Amino acid sequence: MSTSQILKDAKAGMEKALENSKKEFAGIRSGKASPNMLDTIKVEAYGSFLPLNQVASVSAPEPRILLVTPFDKGQAKAIEKAIRESDLGLDPAHQNGIIRVPLPSMTEQRRKELVKILHKLAEDGKIAIRHARTDARDKIKKLDGVSEDEKKSAEKELQKVHDDEIAKLEALLKTKEAEVMAV
Repeated sequence: MSTSQILKDAKAGMEKALENSKKEFAGIRSGKASPNMLDTIKVEAYGSFLPLNQVASVSAPEPRILLVTPFDKGQAKAIEKAIRESDLGLDPAHQNGIIRVPLPSMTEQRRKELVKILHKLAEDGKIAIRHARTDARDKIKKLDGVSEDEKKSAEKELQKVHDDEIAKLEALLKTKEAEVMAV
């Protein structure tokens, strides 16, 4: 394995961690309704727990309302229960096979709680990026037949990639934090 291959693998791992953080940030509620908000909800259906998007379609026809349309009308009660019991603090209403999920206006305290959650998710993303860097650094140090200068150069490049990915994550965090705190 060459240093360029190790760097390429490390960059892919770091980008994967960044994408994961992006998805988790999308699940945090900001001021307006987003179908992604319900992505983390699992529904008990057909004897197992399935992601909500596999048993229903979610749309946001208005800024403060989500519409959940079950693929199987018999699953409406289970979907409603899963949404109600999630930690999102939502109160769905079932009517004619469609579940309406009104989003309550957020208080200042709730916004601050969400910002804390965002910071925790961002820290998890940073840890994943650091793990990718550490693994790559260890592989570089163990390479045989490669000069010390080449190893040092690869480590510097690895640190630069790491710093770039952390900066991207910080930018994502700042954007989402501003979105959550906006009234």
